[in-house]
Amino acid sequence: MLSDRDDFFGNMKWRNWISRMPRILVILLIPITHGCSTLAGPIDPPSWISSSGNVTETLDNSTVESGSSTPEAEAGARKSDDELQLTQTAAELEQNQPISKADPLSYTEKGQQFLRRLSGQQAGNTERAKQWYQRANEIFDQAAAEKSELAKKTFEQAAELFAYAGDISPGSALQQDALFMQGESLFFADRLVEASDVYETLQSDFPRNRHIDKVAARLFSISQYWINVAKAEQGSWGSINLTDPKRPRLDTQGHAIRVLDQIRFDDPTGRLADDATLAAAVEYMRQGQFQEADEFLLDIRETFPDSEHLFMAHLLGITVKLETYRGPKYSGLALEEAEKLVKQTRERFPDKLAAPDQDFGERLDSSAAKVAFLQAERLRYRAEYREKRKEFGSARYYYNLLLTKYPDTPHAEKARERLAATEKKPRRPAQRLSWLTTIFPDSTNKNSPLELNQSTSEEPSKVLRR
Repeated sequence: MLSDRDDFFGNMKWRNWISRMPRILVILLIPITHGCSTLAGPIDPPSWISSSGNVTETLDNSTVESGSSTPEAEAGARKSDDELQLTQTAAELEQNQPISKADPLSYTEKGQQFLRRLSGQQAGNTERAKQWYQRANEIFDQAAAEKSELAKKTFEQAAELFAYAGDISPGSALQQDALFMQGESLFFADRLVEASDVYETLQSDFPRNRHIDKVAARLFSISQYWINVAKAEQGSWGSINLTDPKRPRLDTQGHAIRVLDQIRFDDPTGRLADDATLAAAVEYMRQGQFQEADEFLLDIRETFPDSEHLFMAHLLGITVKLETYRGPKYSGLALEEAEKLVKQTRERFPDKLAAPDQDFGERLDSSAAKVAFLQAERLRYRAEYREKRKEFGSARYYYNLLLTKYPDTPHAEKARERLAATEKKPRRPAQRLSWLTTIFPDSTNKNSPLELNQSTSEEPSKVLRR
C-alpha cells in the first residue's frame, strides 16, 4: 500500500512539472529577448530616424571614402543587419524609389513579437511606430502632389509603411489611424478590393473608431463603382476579372451588395445606413431578386422613420409587392400589403405626390389601379371556382364582394352577368346519395334522432350524469 501511494504522488509531481514547463520557458525567454540585442534585435527606433520623422545621415561619406578609423566610422561599420536593411529602405524612400517588397520586420523582430504575444505583452514599439507612421504620411502627401500614374506607385509605398506602422503597435489608437490611412492609400492607388478589405478590418477590429463615417463613405463609393461596372458588363462574356485590381475577380454586383450590407451592420445609426439600405434594395430589384429587395425596403420603413428615402421606400415597396405576387391561385398577402402601402403613401406624402415636376402621383395611381385589378381578378377566380362546384350561394357572395370593393375594374361587368345568371340557382348543390342521411343524419339538425330525448327543463349537468 505504501509503495502504491508513493508511486501515485511521484506521478502527480511529474505531471505538475510537465504542465509548468511552457510557463517556465516563457519566463526564461522574456528577459533574454528584451535584454540581448543579438537575439531580439534593437527595440528603440533606429538612430537614422529623427524626432521629426526625417531620415538622417548614418555614415559620413568623406570619412568612409578616406578610410579613416574614427570611432563614429567604426560604430557605423558595426551596425546590425536589420539596421542596414532599414537604412537602405529609408534611402530608397528619400530618393522616391519603389520600396522593396521584403517585409520590413526582420526574423529576430518577428520572434520578439511572437514571444510578446505568447507572454501576454501586447504593447508594441510605440515610438518606432510613430516614426514609420510619420514617414508614411510624408509619402502620402508626396503622392497627392504627383501625377496620376506616378502617384499610384507612391500611394502603394505609403500603404506598405502604414501597414507596418500598424503591425508594430497592435491594439493602439495609432493602429486605427494606420489602418485608415492604409485603406486611403490603397483607395487612391485604385486597388479598391484591397482597400475595402482594409476598411472592413478596421471596422471589425475597432467597431467604434473615429473614422467610421469616412470609412462608410469610402465603402459606399466603392460599392457604387462596382454596381456601375456590373451594369456596363451585363450580358457580356468577360465577367471574370484577372487583371484589374479595382474590382473583384467574380460576382462584382454580389460584392457590391455585401459591402452595402456591411455598412448597415457596422453602423446601423450612421449617416449612410439608410442610403446603403436603399442602394442594396435598388440593386436587388435590378437583378430581379424582389423578395430580397422587399426585405431591405421594409427595413427602411420600420427602422428609419426619419429617413429622406422613406417616400421612395413606400413607392418602390408597392412595385416590389406586385412583382412578388404569383397569381390568383396563390396567397394574396402581397396584394393586401401593396394595398395598405398605397393607402399609407397617399396619407403620408400628399405634397410629394402633388409635385408638378415629378410623376409620382401618376405612378401611384397606376400601381393602385393594378392592385385593384389583381384583387378583383382574385375574387372573380374564387367566384368562378364556387360556381363550377355549383355552390351558387358562395359564388354570389364573391361576385357581390367584387362589385362592392372594385366596381370600376373590367371584372365588375363579368360579375354582374354571372349574378343575373345564377340568381335563381339553389344556394347549395343537390345532395348526392341522400338516402345516407337517414343512416348518418346531420348532427346540426335539431330534429336529429341522435339528440338526447330529455326535457329541456332539466339542467345539463343532470343529463350528463345520467
